[in-house]
Amino acid sequence: MKVSPPGAASPKPISIGNTGTAVLVFFATIVAYLPSLSGDFIWNDSDYVTAPSLRSLDGLARIWTDLGATQQYYPLLHSAFWVQHVLFGDNTLGYHVVTLLLHAGSAILFALVLRRLLDAGNAGTAGVPRPYEGAEWLAALLFALHPAHVESVAWITEQKNTLSLAFYLAAALAYLHYDERRRPGAYIVALTLFALSLLCKTVTATLPAALLVVFWWERGRLDWRRDVVPLLPWFAIGAAAGLFSSWVERTYVCAQGADFNLPMGARLLVAGRAIWFYAATLVWPLHLNFIYPRWTVDGAVGWQWLFPLGVVAVGAALWAIRRRTRGPLAAFLFFVGSLFPALGIVNLYGARYSWVWDHWQYLPDLGLLALAGVGITAGWQLLAPRQRWLGPGLAAALALLLGALTWSQCVMFHDNETLYLTTIERNPGSWMAHNNLGLAWSKMPGRLDDAVAQYQEALRLKPDIAETHTNLGSAWSRMPGRQADAIEQYEEALRLDPKYADAHFYLANALAQSGRIPEAIQHYEAALLSDPHLAEASNNLGMILCRIGQTDDGIRRIEAAIRMQPDFVQAHFARGAALLQSGRRDEAVAEFERVLQLHPDFPPAVRMLEMIRTSR
Repeated sequence: MKVSPPGAASPKPISIGNTGTAVLVFFATIVAYLPSLSGDFIWNDSDYVTAPSLRSLDGLARIWTDLGATQQYYPLLHSAFWVQHVLFGDNTLGYHVVTLLLHAGSAILFALVLRRLLDAGNAGTAGVPRPYEGAEWLAALLFALHPAHVESVAWITEQKNTLSLAFYLAAALAYLHYDERRRPGAYIVALTLFALSLLCKTVTATLPAALLVVFWWERGRLDWRRDVVPLLPWFAIGAAAGLFSSWVERTYVCAQGADFNLPMGARLLVAGRAIWFYAATLVWPLHLNFIYPRWTVDGAVGWQWLFPLGVVAVGAALWAIRRRTRGPLAAFLFFVGSLFPALGIVNLYGARYSWVWDHWQYLPDLGLLALAGVGITAGWQLLAPRQRWLGPGLAAALALLLGALTWSQCVMFHDNETLYLTTIERNPGSWMAHNNLGLAWSKMPGRLDDAVAQYQEALRLKPDIAETHTNLGSAWSRMPGRQADAIEQYEEALRLDPKYADAHFYLANALAQSGRIPEAIQHYEAALLSDPHLAEASNNLGMILCRIGQTDDGIRRIEAAIRMQPDFVQAHFARGAALLQSGRRDEAVAEFERVLQLHPDFPPAVRMLEMIRTSR
């Protein structure tokens, strides 16, 4: 790509020069993603859409101050979800609309960033058409409509991708403005936007490195004082955020254990193959899936080293041609560098199920798509004037093809049953999909036997999963005569993972139903030791303590459950029953009335109030 010589014309001010094109990209994105708007909550959306215990103002404060309050410490993201829950409650449409608007808006921001870069790096003479005319909008269209990005838009959890990218691109645009004029105010704005992006998802920590790649592409070299020094605070903040996020991932999200015990050589094999996988997906997006097969990594198998060696070879080849054109190398560096946090070098919980995920390539794809936009537009400008209509025709054809694929891919994310059935169809060996399909079916009338079959298939594929043993035990506990089998499954889960809170909780329930009260109490306490926010365990423990005469301790446990989850109807009812048991009738009446405020047709509370009023 041509680079402006010293003294070349300054870049044009940022503006949407072709409003019609921007509107077209925006509405094409909305149309392609229309099926996503009817989607339900899926898989781990409940870990991100604000939990009942965090829906108060105190909960909002805990999002920022309590590391264990949310699955990952992305406080700005969870604050955004907190606000959305106030607005939308459990109506998924609102969340989908916000995520889709963020994605479409990021496509526009991407075009604006590219336009500034192309103008700065290719300033032309007055009256001469701007080089690569329209490249920014073609790249934005490819980004907006590419089906590999459906997972980031149709899955509500991945609003962390769309929100963080919007801040990332806004920060990049602001920093490019600062780089041009060197005004402190612009620097502060850019740094603030960068910090906000990190508070949504720390993969955006790669932005300062990406900016250096951009400056090298523009100028052919990097100046220490001009280019590097202003970004040193960014590198420091990004590195701190990345290290902290990695620690949280291991400590709170449990990205550790046998599935993650890989030597560095094996991690390099994963990284090399993942880079080729994502690049291939971008070029040929016809076999997308939610969970891809987790391939076996073995350094003794020679052909596996071809993947990382191939990446090195491509980088070397692009370095060799850098004097002719720096664009391909810049795009390569951006793509690989932005993928780095998701390449298996550091532990990410999702790698437990697959080494690669579509949503991990959402931000990195910007580099290769920018190169594609520039390359395609440069190619059609080489055509004879009478043939240049082929360029817009090609863009329209690409948009229709990608839009159709995106529309089709959105259907997969409609609900849990559809998601996991489709995943299993495309990847029958996904134990996680079998397990989660079992969970979905266990909640449907008449599908409990089918759920058991899915759990058993998941255990055939991977016998050492504590969650699946616990789920199978939970299903068997609902079947006549299978209580002993259920207890056996819970105990196996705890053998595999002695600190697994859910296994302790369900085992305690089963033991309590079997009359083994002291053992049940021990397991409720163990569940709360592993997960202090497990409101159901605290409530059930409180009820058992009340049943055996330890009423004061029982009430304290039940009240702790209510503090964890203020709208926990069963806990409020249990507190009312415990207060009545201890002779505090007026307080019990107030508690039962509170139950009816939360759940107006809760029959046990109605009966208790009638009984109290009749006995007076």
